[in-house]
Amino acid sequence: MHRSAPRLSRILACAAVPVMLVAVGCSSDSGSGSDAEKKAGSSSSSDSAAAEPTKPAVEPAKFTDLPDACTSIAKNTVKDLVPEAKKKGGTAGRSSDLSVRGSCSWNGLDDKGVKGSQYRWLSVAFTRFDSDQSLGSGAARATEDYTKQVAKEKASEGAQKAAAAAAPGIGDEATAITYKLNKTDEDFEYATVVARTGNVVVTLTYNGAGYAGAKTPSAADILKGAQKAAKEAVGKVDATAGAGSAEASPSAGDAKKDDKKEEKKGDEKGDEKPASEATPKS
Repeated sequence: MHRSAPRLSRILACAAVPVMLVAVGCSSDSGSGSDAEKKAGSSSSSDSAAAEPTKPAVEPAKFTDLPDACTSIAKNTVKDLVPEAKKKGGTAGRSSDLSVRGSCSWNGLDDKGVKGSQYRWLSVAFTRFDSDQSLGSGAARATEDYTKQVAKEKASEGAQKAAAAAAPGIGDEATAITYKLNKTDEDFEYATVVARTGNVVVTLTYNGAGYAGAKTPSAADILKGAQKAAKEAVGKVDATAGAGSAEASPSAGDAKKDDKKEEKKGDEKGDEKPASEATPKS
C-alpha cells in the first residue's frame, strides 16, 4: 500500500504535463496570430495609402481682378452706339465684390422731332471665376458658365427669329445671339455677344428700336455695334486685369447669392421705357 501511493502520484503528475503544454501552446499560438494580423493590417493600410493617386493641382486662374465695367468701352464707341445717352459715364450695377462681378449700362433716346426717335440700350457684364481644387480651374469653370449663358440668351423670353453664330476674334471663344423682340408696341432688334477670355466671361447686349414713325435699326447694324463693343470690353480685361495665380477672394458662385438683387432682369435687357414712348406715330 505504501509503495502504490508514490506510484499513483507520479502517474497523476505525468498526466498533467500534456495538459499544461497544450494550454501553453494554445496561448502562444493565439498571441502569434494577433501580431500577424496586426502586421498584415498595417501593411494593407500602407499599400492602400501608397496606391491612392494624388490629385494634380489645378491650373492657376489667369485673371485675379476685373476692369471697371463703365470704362471698359471707349467713350467714342458709347457715343456712337447710344446717341444722347442719359449718363455718358454709364450706370454701374451693384456688386458685392467688383473683383468677381461687375456691370454697366447706357441708354438714350435720340429725338429727331417729326422724323421720329431712335432708342438704344447697351450693357456689359463681367464674371470672373477663381481656380479651386475641388471645383476645377478658373478657365474650366468660366467655360461652363459661358455655355450656360449662350443657352440662356438663345432661350430669351419672347425672342423671335433667334439665331446664334460664332463671333471670331473676340476672346478665346465667343458667340453672337440675335433676335427680334416686340415690347412697348415697338419692334426691337437685339444682339448679345457672350465671350470668354481665360477665366472671365463677358456678356454684352445691344438693342434698339425706332419710335414715333422712325425705322427700326437693321439687325446687321445692331450686331456690328455689339461685336465692336464686346471686343473692346474683352480687350480691357486682357489689358488691365491682374494676371497670375488667384488669391483667396470670393468665388463667382458665392458672389451670385449677393448679386441677385443687383438689377432687375428687365433693366439688364433694356426694358426701360423711353420718355417719348407715349408719343403717337406720325
